[in-house]
Amino acid sequence: MNLAFISHECCREHQMGAFHPECPERLHAISDRMIASGMEMLVTHYDAPEATLDQLARVHDRAYIARIFAAAPKDTDALAWLDGDTAMNRGTLPAALRSAGAAIMAVDLVMSDKHHAVFCCVRPPGHHAGRDSAAGFCFFNNVAVAAAHALEQHGLKRVAIVDFDVHHGNGTEDIFTGEPRVLFCSSFQHPFYPGTGADTVEPNIINLPMPRLTSGTDFRAAVTRAWLPRLDAFAPEMILVSAGFDGHAEDDMAHFNLREADYAWITRELHNLAVKHAHGRIVSFLEGGYNLSALGRCVSTHVDELIGHG
Repeated sequence: MNLAFISHECCREHQMGAFHPECPERLHAISDRMIASGMEMLVTHYDAPEATLDQLARVHDRAYIARIFAAAPKDTDALAWLDGDTAMNRGTLPAALRSAGAAIMAVDLVMSDKHHAVFCCVRPPGHHAGRDSAAGFCFFNNVAVAAAHALEQHGLKRVAIVDFDVHHGNGTEDIFTGEPRVLFCSSFQHPFYPGTGADTVEPNIINLPMPRLTSGTDFRAAVTRAWLPRLDAFAPEMILVSAGFDGHAEDDMAHFNLREADYAWITRELHNLAVKHAHGRIVSFLEGGYNLSALGRCVSTHVDELIGHG
């Protein structure tokens, strides 16, 4: 079984204005690198469906969902700003619904044993979207939608979410704090946007705040110490990944010094845990990563490790 690669053309229509770092070119860069590296031949492509309101409402307040629908612009050139970083154009709502729908499809694919692993190459990203808030380029929390679907539709008892984006996954933490069926692990630069997570003390949350200029060696040591034993003990029935590559040394959105080899390492560790505990079930979602060259290289490496090569 090869890897499922879920995306949709709608995800390229979402735009937040000229020079915004979360841009459609991110998906073009990934596609180009997948072709150049030969990884394109090793995946099966799927078009993401739209998530339903009921699927979104497992993790978002219905009043919030209604506000997002109401804010969606109808005019071609209009932008509706929800905060200082996060805006909607006419293509945003369809893209957000497809991105969340990719989460539903991905979980169904691995639960049906059609694929052992899935990468959701979608935008907008999701991990800053809370139960009733949009923020940090995010509208609906894709990885949370996936986790809720695995728990409620497929009856899983233990789902792990691992977020290695350079920014704290505050929206995911907001949604799942106190939920014993979900173990949430987030690593992030601190102090840095969104300024949360460093003081969290919850039995199902393992946050790793790390200083600017964190190296790959320090990142690996922290993950080995704090995450891997807890994930192993939790024995997840599915692993979901918020895969942000903005901690790469070439990405100027943050100040980590990670490289492709570090992302390969963490992916390999998670893949091994999925094989050990979850029948290989692992689903990854694109979050951050804004240097286009580094993003393409990192995603290609990440996908290779999800397949089980390396």
